[in-house]
Amino acid sequence: MDSSRRSAAPVPFGRLTRRGALLGATAALIGASIPAGAAAPKTIRAVMHAPLRLIDPITSTAYISRDHGYMIYDTLVAADDNFQPQPQMAEWTISDDKLTYTFTLRDGLAWHDGPAVTAEDCVASIKRWWQRDTMGQLLANYAASLEASDPRTIVLKLKQPVGFVLDALGKPSSNVPFMMPKRVADTPATQPITETIGSGPFKFVKEEFQPGVRSVYVKNEKYIPRKEKPSWTSGGKVVKVDRVEWIVMPDAQTAINALANGEIDYIDEPQVDLLKLFEGSNDVVVKNNNKFGLQVLARMNFLAAPFTNEKIRRAAMLAFKQENFLAAMVGDPSGYKVCGAMFVCGTALATDTGSESLVKGDGMAEARRLLKEANYDGKPIRIIQPTDVNTQKAQPIVGAQALKDAGFNVELLPMDWQTAVATRGNSKLAQEGGWHMFFTALGGAEMSNPLTSAPLNAIGAAGYPGWPDDKEIQALRIRFAEAGNLDERKKVAAELQKLAYEQVIYIPLGQIATPAAWSSKLTGVLDGPAVPYFWNMDKS
Repeated sequence: MDSSRRSAAPVPFGRLTRRGALLGATAALIGASIPAGAAAPKTIRAVMHAPLRLIDPITSTAYISRDHGYMIYDTLVAADDNFQPQPQMAEWTISDDKLTYTFTLRDGLAWHDGPAVTAEDCVASIKRWWQRDTMGQLLANYAASLEASDPRTIVLKLKQPVGFVLDALGKPSSNVPFMMPKRVADTPATQPITETIGSGPFKFVKEEFQPGVRSVYVKNEKYIPRKEKPSWTSGGKVVKVDRVEWIVMPDAQTAINALANGEIDYIDEPQVDLLKLFEGSNDVVVKNNNKFGLQVLARMNFLAAPFTNEKIRRAAMLAFKQENFLAAMVGDPSGYKVCGAMFVCGTALATDTGSESLVKGDGMAEARRLLKEANYDGKPIRIIQPTDVNTQKAQPIVGAQALKDAGFNVELLPMDWQTAVATRGNSKLAQEGGWHMFFTALGGAEMSNPLTSAPLNAIGAAGYPGWPDDKEIQALRIRFAEAGNLDERKKVAAELQKLAYEQVIYIPLGQIATPAAWSSKLTGVLDGPAVPYFWNMDKS
């Protein structure tokens, strides 16, 4: 079913030295900015999982926007490899009654254009972030006040004690609470920012930015890293190269060839079935540096008929079989896992409650019956179909076929990934029936917690695209936030999953591994739930 992937026939390594026309054009782009006679800067060239067009990591949940954020911004708090919050831009104290958090900015923090980072900058950044982020919205509900008491001190006062404040401010994936200058953070949370000034380890080279084609970052020479060892998004962000260039290569085979030839250094989420070409190679490292992988999922539009009808949402879910999606995406069963747990298999909250038909794939007859009973009017179900991201290509095709088999009339809407992200986020368009379903894959780490799972945030118009508005779901998320121990959290999580399946808030479609491939000339490649991180990387 995944014709775009199967057409990339395996190529023996002997052919990898041949440079096709597309690779040649890309190589010309790679060297375009180096003046004749100048010493070449130490540069890492990476093919990321998607082209960068949306540069605001707060208005967009797209991981390429998040990755851009990690290059140029920093965070007050960061998560280590035990999921524990650690100081990053700030140290903190907590009052005895657990109601007041006081953050003190560390020495030496400065924006790329010169001024010092202030507490007012950070207050504005948090207030913009918590209007958009799933966990941030919950934190905002508990906040009595958030103020800058002096240029280096931020004071957060709560209405009642809750245990997730530091986890929220240090959350490693979208939407990450990145700190921005106040003039930027004062931009309405519904409006994308246009500036790219941060205080992080890299600076964005706006003059070399070609949206959707090439993004360039240079070392921030004035950045002062923490002294601790790097661990996930925490610790010392020591930059060891001069430049990082993100280069777009839409053709998966071309990217593999470029890595084999030394034209590029890193591929983020390469096409998995092509990685066999590197078996036995001493020049390329293939490793899964995100042990949580991705949870694949389908989301329906709760604002557009017929998915305003619960019976029709349920008919769509019953038509799906996880194995069909995973096999089309990955091929090799060792690279995926059938899993009905909304909070990810292998975690403390994992349960298969409500997932039986998805896992077994035996719901098609019931889907047809339910669709007929619901008086579906036959109007087309319009599915957003990204065409340029390896982990997003196959699902719309598999899903469309399953829905057709159940009796739906289906129309695919092909577009590039960043256009897909913008389209699915347009609720006005959604209310006019512009789209009915999209598929995506979200990080296993963030999906393992009801507070960070964006699709479970059933808050309506201010939530994740699809916009379900379900007060029972929200009440269970609050019960989870206030639960006093793991046993209580497990109980609430099971209730939440059961209800989410009944309402078809979203449809989990299993888990996939996401290995990366990089040149053996690179050292210091870090693990984490939001990789790749380009600090700590060096190149020989």
